[in-house]
Amino acid sequence: MSGIEIEPIAGSLGAEIRGVDLARPLADADAADIRGALGQHSVIFLRGQKITPEQHIAFARSFGPIVVNRFFTPVDGHPEIAEVRKEPEQKRNIGDIWHTDHSYDEKPAMGSVLLAREVPSRGGDTMFASMHLAYEALSDGLKRTLETLRARHSSRHVFGPEAPYHGSDLASRLRNTEAATQDVVHPVVIRHPDTGRKALYVNRSFTTGIEGWNPDESAALLGFLYEHGSRPEFTCRFRWQPGSIAVWDNRSTWHYAVNDYQGERRLMHRITIEGVALQ
Repeated sequence: MSGIEIEPIAGSLGAEIRGVDLARPLADADAADIRGALGQHSVIFLRGQKITPEQHIAFARSFGPIVVNRFFTPVDGHPEIAEVRKEPEQKRNIGDIWHTDHSYDEKPAMGSVLLAREVPSRGGDTMFASMHLAYEALSDGLKRTLETLRARHSSRHVFGPEAPYHGSDLASRLRNTEAATQDVVHPVVIRHPDTGRKALYVNRSFTTGIEGWNPDESAALLGFLYEHGSRPEFTCRFRWQPGSIAVWDNRSTWHYAVNDYQGERRLMHRITIEGVALQ
């Protein structure tokens, strides 16, 4: 039997896991319980993990195959690991908008495994929101409408040659603008591939419109869903320490990196886990 402890951190989503040392091989029972906790809580947290890049990769692979990120600077010698970095002199951070990773892919990312290497003395938290709860709180009438709709997602306007980041200090931390060619359509409401539970699947970063709707119509509906999905009762907030790890399910959550640590360094290592086509 597994010896780990799982403690929810909020009423909406999120749980902290104790009794795991990822510097040692992960027991099968522990790995199964961790995956089960992720399915139940949508985002899980582990603290105090003093691990190498190789051990980080091994832990990520316990959830599935790894997707190499196209646009973030990789860790030297480890292309599987993307750097999420902000230096003291830089003003912009990466991820300061509610979003879900890789929704622009035909098979969107299942999950992300983020490890804190260096954190500021205060600030730099990450917030998460449950898209299961966001969907479930909608009226039956709006649910029926949304379940007939599909939305367009793209990487072009975020990472492409014309993306706004080229005029900011993010330009030194992102790369491969020519690779930003992804355009895909997903259902607005999906069934989670593992649990069958329904969730909203649009996000402010990568969703560009509702299929078959004009821009004004799309903006009105999506604007409502973005405000609705970030209601406080759907969220939790995580304060990082060196060696903290967050693993989140991109099919059922949004996340938001809070940019409130000007003048300090924050360095995170992120691995992305491959997903499946959504229905």
